[in-house]
Amino acid sequence: MSVARQVVVEADGGSRGNPGPAGYGAVVIDPATGEPLAEVAEYIGVATNNVAEYRGLIAGLTAAKALFPDAGGALRVHVRMDSKLVVEQMSGRWKVKHPDMKPLAARAAAILPPASVTYEWIPRAQNKHADRLANEAMDAGRDGRRWEASASTAALDSPAAGALFPLPEETAESVGEPTDAHPAPQQAAGTPQTGWGSAPDLGAPATLVLLRHGETALTPEKRFSGSGGTDPELSAVGRGQAERAAGHFAALGTIQEIVSSPLRRCRETAAAVAARLGLDVRIDEGLRETDFGAWEGLTFGEVRERYGDDLTAWLASPDTAPTGGGESFAEVAERIAAARDRLVARYAGRTVLLVTHVTPIKTFVRLALGAPPEALFRMELSAASISTVAYYGDGNASVRLLNDTSHLR
Repeated sequence: MSVARQVVVEADGGSRGNPGPAGYGAVVIDPATGEPLAEVAEYIGVATNNVAEYRGLIAGLTAAKALFPDAGGALRVHVRMDSKLVVEQMSGRWKVKHPDMKPLAARAAAILPPASVTYEWIPRAQNKHADRLANEAMDAGRDGRRWEASASTAALDSPAAGALFPLPEETAESVGEPTDAHPAPQQAAGTPQTGWGSAPDLGAPATLVLLRHGETALTPEKRFSGSGGTDPELSAVGRGQAERAAGHFAALGTIQEIVSSPLRRCRETAAAVAARLGLDVRIDEGLRETDFGAWEGLTFGEVRERYGDDLTAWLASPDTAPTGGGESFAEVAERIAAARDRLVARYAGRTVLLVTHVTPIKTFVRLALGAPPEALFRMELSAASISTVAYYGDGNASVRLLNDTSHLR
């Protein structure tokens, strides 16, 4: 009877563009010593993050099996990845719905007996070794060469000899004693330009995915609804929109953190997404909607009828506030710029979902483009729409998406 052998596989994949130039990396580790037993990485051409993550898993499991060809069913592999989508799908807790993912998931599941493999989600910071390999592979592909293990610097990220990789309790009990004998982080498209030439690789940006909340009863009536009003809840339509957005982000598997405006409609939308992704929601006061003062709850026509001169002045100048002590666009821009700087610093290299409102989202986009204040009136933002802005290490920003509602159809 063969003695069980246990190893850890850490895997990662990235796409600089999603889809874009992609690669994966994986490392097989001795959990008792932290020693890397094998490294694999490959540039795979144009692909999505999720495809690259699955390819990394497949490569890692294949490498583990190749190390111990005679172990058979006695080999136990504990997979650690920062892709919640892959971990949850391979653990059987989430269904594999995307047609591109189904064959990859089936291929990964067929490498070793299902009972021999366990999965654990880890933060990106704990997956540096595989992440470095994936980026080395993408760099090699960019330069027109193949990745070579001898040129890898990934060992710099591995634990010191003697460090232990604790396995889940149920895994440790089942494997017995060992014999004596893993958008940057994932890179993304939109690297800022210097003059007419490309800037150097600045690493993974902080990617802010901006989700407008779902509808409230005031939304279809086009009434001013800011932070100084009644704080309405989502309507039945809005709750449905929030659920569809949640399903969309669960399928993508790219969101790592969720931050919400303190207003109820955003907190409810964020909660729907968080429940699907298994994430917590952080509240940031800077993401609240404009205070529209005495205009709260009124339609544009009603405001024009009651406060015509004030409305004209507000439309003409970003420094003019709504009637009754509201908030000017200039004040909103100052608040959003402070929130942006705070969030970009906190979530450097990560993809964060911000659940917020029309004016904050338009302001994020306007500031990223360096557009004048009047640009706010030239953008359309539907309920539960998605916009995306990436912020790079040199201070430049790239607007990747605006008012996408395809997930609602």
